Amino acid sequence: MRLSFILLFFFLFQNVDAQENKRSLGHQDYDAWETIKSKQISNDGKWVSLEISLQDGDGRLELIEGSSKKKKASFPRLSHAVFSSDSDWMIGLIQPEKDSIRKLKLDKVKKEDFPKDSLLLLELKSGEKTKIPDIIGFKLPKKEKRWFAYHQSMMAALDSSAHKPESKEEKTFDLKVQEFGTDRTYSFTKVLDYGFSDNGERMYLVKKELDTIAASISLTILHLESGQSIMPIDNLTSYKFPVFSSEGNQFAILASQTAPEEELKSYQLLLLDVKDELRVLKEVPKVPEHNISKHFSPAFSGSGKFLFFGWQPMPKDYPYLKDTTILEEERVEVDIWGWQDKEIQPMQIKNLKNKEKESNLAIYHIATDEIIDLGESNSNQVHFNRFKKGDWVIKRDNSPYRRNYSWDIQSGEDLSRVNLNTGEVELLKENLIGRPRISPAGKYVYWYNAPDSSWKAIDLKSKVEIELTAEIEDFFYNQLHDSPSLPGSYGNAGWTTDDQYFLVYGQYHIWKVNPLQTHKAKNITKGESENDHMTYRLVNLDTEQDHYEVNKEMVLSGFDQETKSSGYFLGDWEGNKQPEELVFGKANYSGLKVSEDNSHYIYQKSTFKDSPNVFYTNATFRKQQQLSEINPQQSRIKWGEVELVDFLSNDGDPMKGLLFKPENFDPQKKYPMMVYFYERRSDALHHYYSPVPSASIINIPYFVSNDYLVFVPDIKYKVGLPGPSAFDCIVPGVQAMIAKGFVDKENIGIQGQSWGGYQVAYIITQTNMFKAAGAGAPVVNMTSAYGGIRWGSGMSRMFQYEQTQSRIGGTLWEKPSHYIENSPLFFTDRVETPTLIMHNDQDGAVPWYQGIEFFMALKRNNVPSWLLVYNGEDHNLKERKNKKDLSIRLSQFFDHYLKGAKAPLWMTEGIPAIEKGKTLKYELSEND
Repeated sequence: MRLSFILLFFFLFQNVDAQENKRSLGHQDYDAWETIKSKQISNDGKWVSLEISLQDGDGRLELIEGSSKKKKASFPRLSHAVFSSDSDWMIGLIQPEKDSIRKLKLDKVKKEDFPKDSLLLLELKSGEKTKIPDIIGFKLPKKEKRWFAYHQSMMAALDSSAHKPESKEEKTFDLKVQEFGTDRTYSFTKVLDYGFSDNGERMYLVKKELDTIAASISLTILHLESGQSIMPIDNLTSYKFPVFSSEGNQFAILASQTAPEEELKSYQLLLLDVKDELRVLKEVPKVPEHNISKHFSPAFSGSGKFLFFGWQPMPKDYPYLKDTTILEEERVEVDIWGWQDKEIQPMQIKNLKNKEKESNLAIYHIATDEIIDLGESNSNQVHFNRFKKGDWVIKRDNSPYRRNYSWDIQSGEDLSRVNLNTGEVELLKENLIGRPRISPAGKYVYWYNAPDSSWKAIDLKSKVEIELTAEIEDFFYNQLHDSPSLPGSYGNAGWTTDDQYFLVYGQYHIWKVNPLQTHKAKNITKGESENDHMTYRLVNLDTEQDHYEVNKEMVLSGFDQETKSSGYFLGDWEGNKQPEELVFGKANYSGLKVSEDNSHYIYQKSTFKDSPNVFYTNATFRKQQQLSEINPQQSRIKWGEVELVDFLSNDGDPMKGLLFKPENFDPQKKYPMMVYFYERRSDALHHYYSPVPSASIINIPYFVSNDYLVFVPDIKYKVGLPGPSAFDCIVPGVQAMIAKGFVDKENIGIQGQSWGGYQVAYIITQTNMFKAAGAGAPVVNMTSAYGGIRWGSGMSRMFQYEQTQSRIGGTLWEKPSHYIENSPLFFTDRVETPTLIMHNDQDGAVPWYQGIEFFMALKRNNVPSWLLVYNGEDHNLKERKNKKDLSIRLSQFFDHYLKGAKAPLWMTEGIPAIEKGKTLKYELSEND
């Protein structure tokens, strides 16, 4: 008895000691935090590879024999690992140490002198390893991975002094091709490019050849099994887009014989047919002067009957451009914005490269040796299904309605069918509002019809329009939609084999619809259940398939909308049985994969406390085995917990939110609280937030670990009242948290980015509840922002206010008072809350001048405020150095105002332009 007491005391002492030794997260912790970058399971289900990366540092690959977690090996810096098809081998790249590369950079060593990758070849049964140094890259076939190829360091320029040195794009390399588990190899020199057919039976090689006059490029097709090769052509000067047909028995490539010094290269389309005979396509019959397009990759149809390619008209001659009597400084450069233009100038400039590459389409009928032009159908208008199956494609033409797109992003398009056998283009529907697609077998075009919130289809052969969901009693439009636009759908899973059934998502369930008998649509997930809080969705376990097979198991994901629990289920294609639970719980389940033989699964499971580790199970899911244990250092860090909370908006609507609490939370204490939000976030109850440097928003684990509460409320919007809607949800949500008794109501901060930044700016004009505020990229003046440009896309900002997130629901002249009353700028004289703004000078989403307008208004009204402008950065930070900087400044700002910490020098002294880049001023001020 005494011994038991001693052991219990010792255990409790150790546990208390462990808790006391835990520390808060620091900014230095980010770099070493781990994520599982990729995971693979071998075809036989016996082996699992996990590529684990650090935010900044050398990662590793862990190889586990699934049936025995003890059989585990770790390979430092190994990435891009792939299993062979027979599950006997693994291959991957070992990268140099990052610290070594960093040192070489500091020493100004040339990049070409950096250490190269090594190729690791591992026999799984024996554990025997082979390392091959100085690797530039390696490839395997997409499907049948029996062979692999790798190329080593680039060779120097050609030996002959008669030839010019190779350009960077022309450097050649040695190539070796090897079969897994045998001594069969092929070796090649002076290779420029190579690739396998999907089935791994053949490969192409583009090589540089030498003769006494000049260097030329040759094409070789190698049959891997027999070793036989053919060289259909050997006198090319350049090439583009080599491609095999899906069966691997045909090959196409764009090739040019134009002299290298010629500025304008002329390309031909080369086809190696099933008899390995070369066909050369130089032009499209009956089409005026043109070239085969070098911007459109040729593509085979799934059946191999058709070869699609592009052509472009000959470039226009512009006398002004060619006039050599005009000096460059005399040339006029002007953008002319015309009211009649279909796209405004910024959009035209943004899309200029795509416009230059736009190609007209043609079809080569391989059996009949006939080329058919699709007329004015260009590459941006013609749409195929994924594997280019069937005898039809569709043409979507929005040009008649494009002029309105700057303010009406729901404008329509004309839908036509294109007969691949004849090239005939026939109009099916005008001004269709939706995104029509072709079914996998090519029988139907289908779309979600936003105006009446239904799914429709057209039989491409008969042209009969089909109402797919008109007779189904369910909601197919988003029930939470709250913007002045047509509501979106819940989506669809796709189709079953041969387009027999369409699989469409309702609010919670999945419907199986026969397009020929829509009245017999079947709910295949409800069974006898009355639980309508569970949302089921199909899981596509075979990413190489474009359809579902009803003779195979139906695996579903499930998400409980009330509790936010999730998991996986086994469904019934006939819908006679309720989905059978495989794994389910208070966690986030994601990334389900199955071995090719369907014997074993892997998936990731996470909560706010638990990293997304990988689990392994057999087909019954009866026993789950955890394979990974990333971020063990978290056990030594104070973390916290999260709970789902309820509150009422000012309108009396029941709302949900997330409340994050520090570790060892004491309800008798008073905690400072941060408020963050963006639309609705409560579904992320079990999401794991890695400690990462901030791209724009507060990192929740960092603040919780440093003894803050973090409250994330959902928001419900009313059209025309985006600011008041945010206020009516966020403020009562905060009051509900204060009512719990553990929130220090004198020390509450608020922070948001973009749309969240706007709402922060608005709310602090309406209340002094918050002691400090952070507003990232906020729109504060809707009247000026309305007429601005989203420089990232070149679009006018009008649509955003009239139809989408900003939710005004009308033009500036229709609703001027709404634009003013929802704009924080006009009420900045009311603000007393110290504010930290970030708005970067290359923001492509929200005009930078919005942040400037806000800062100047706050400055003019003597509100303590700071504007962070990261040079060359976009809407959210991209550079890690800047993310780390923002993270430090965010924490210092809020620690000063909410915890009474000393202010850093950048807040008290600022950083004058003369000191820019010379100091960061993180140091704390001695005099606040």
